[in-house]
Amino acid sequence: MTATGAAPVDGYDLVIFDLDGVIYLIDRPIPGAVEAVGRLRAGGTSLAYATNNASRRATEVADLLTGMGVPADADEVLTSAAAAAAVLAERLAPGTPVLVVGAEALRAEVRAVGLVPVAEADEKPAAVVQGYGPRVGWVDLAEAAVAVRAGAAWVATNTDRTLPSPRGPLPGNGSLVAALRTALDRDPDVVVGKPQPGLFSTAAARVGAARPLVVGDRLDTDIEGARRAGMDSLLVLTGVSTAADLLAASPAVRPSYVARDLGGLFDPAAVVRLPDVGGTDPARDTSVDPAGADGWRLTGDGDRPRLSGAGATLTALRTLCAAAWSGRSVQGVRPDGDAARTALRELGLPTD
Repeated sequence: MTATGAAPVDGYDLVIFDLDGVIYLIDRPIPGAVEAVGRLRAGGTSLAYATNNASRRATEVADLLTGMGVPADADEVLTSAAAAAAVLAERLAPGTPVLVVGAEALRAEVRAVGLVPVAEADEKPAAVVQGYGPRVGWVDLAEAAVAVRAGAAWVATNTDRTLPSPRGPLPGNGSLVAALRTALDRDPDVVVGKPQPGLFSTAAARVGAARPLVVGDRLDTDIEGARRAGMDSLLVLTGVSTAADLLAASPAVRPSYVARDLGGLFDPAAVVRLPDVGGTDPARDTSVDPAGADGWRLTGDGDRPRLSGAGATLTALRTLCAAAWSGRSVQGVRPDGDAARTALRELGLPTD
């Protein structure tokens, strides 16, 4: 549970949600998401949605959410597509051609800021903007490569390697950026979306929030972006990042809290506050003792430490994080007893 016994949402004046892997998977709501958002709205908490997915405009995202039973307004939605178009508009004169690699939503955002979306390098674009689109193919990447080699600036909406789906992780925009990076032997000039803090800071500024909470499923985008923006964060285990990823997390991508799902926003027993090992925030609980924390003990040295005791599965994860983040190996941790075996299994960690 949290250090004070209170739910994380208490005391925050804005909750900023990632979408894919947090609210929905592709086009299916994640169990409990509709109820969680409805409860926040009923309580008067300001909401925002910040997504790296550049395949939908804000109005389309709002319509999708509303159709799932999550009423949303377009001005609550921030997309990497709109952010990328804004960056281009700051750098280029109106009417400048921009080669768009991505979905129609990205082309529409480029058009909306007064630039001209094109599809071929022969149209001499001043920039290439690359975002996720389910129909992006070799021809699109080839045109982008030619344009960048001819001097066009290269702007990526995001570099997420994967995106979550009901069938498991699928290639994201970062995988397509990697293909172009390999062909060009260089990185994009600008990456706009998370983990850059812009989407989060814009969301907070829109409503004048003083204490926002970011909720995401990815350590390398949502959580790192929150830390860069100076905001607390909650990692939910309904999308990309796993318990194993959390144990291996560097300080730059460690969340304030972890929960299985959005129920952790309200139920103190369904969330834990993670230690700020080696951190400088006096408000963060740093008192976790891996030798006997929250009913769990981690004993033994070397490559195969042992987890014993009993308690909530998430507090076992907190104990393991405290050890791992303090420099102690938890690789191949073995269960000592049925309770530990069950906890490790529920966390998706090896049990033998």
